[in-house]
Amino acid sequence: MDFNMGQKVKQLRKLKGLSILQLSEISGVSTGLISQIERDLVVPTVVSIWRIAKALDTNIGFFFEDIEKKTDVVIKKGQHKLMITNNGSSIYQILSPDDSNHMIEFVKITLKGGQVYEKEELFHEGEECGYVLEGTLTLRLNGQNYEVNKGDSVYFESSMPHKYMNLRKEDCISIWAMTPLFFNK
Repeated sequence: MDFNMGQKVKQLRKLKGLSILQLSEISGVSTGLISQIERDLVVPTVVSIWRIAKALDTNIGFFFEDIEKKTDVVIKKGQHKLMITNNGSSIYQILSPDDSNHMIEFVKITLKGGQVYEKEELFHEGEECGYVLEGTLTLRLNGQNYEVNKGDSVYFESSMPHKYMNLRKEDCISIWAMTPLFFNK
């Protein structure tokens, strides 16, 4: 799916009257990376696009929109919004409705073997809880690593610095609920 992410970043940045340098200063994302994103030369990490979205007063879901908003109670198999980052090594399947009328977001995350969710830790308001369906997830939370194996669950406040890693060879599949909305605006 082509989301025209770079074009959306550039349009929203210009709509807000910001230069690339100003957006860089507000978001903490380098000017070079913003320029490359706007020209669709790179696919940014979730943390980078989240920082840009926050600086532009939107949510990262805005940059991945390609289909009409879903308001159905049941979202059928194959109709969930899918976000693929890090050259296909991180896959996010949004299981909750694709709108901002909800307080909880429900996401299935697949991390390919040996891949890191993000290179840097992220922190934001809210809460997250997850359950590992397959593989082993290493959660770096507030400077400490926790191994979350198949069948284990985890809960934490999102204000604590955190990142997800798959340090094993096999893929890790987990289900997450988080509030407030992270992927949808």
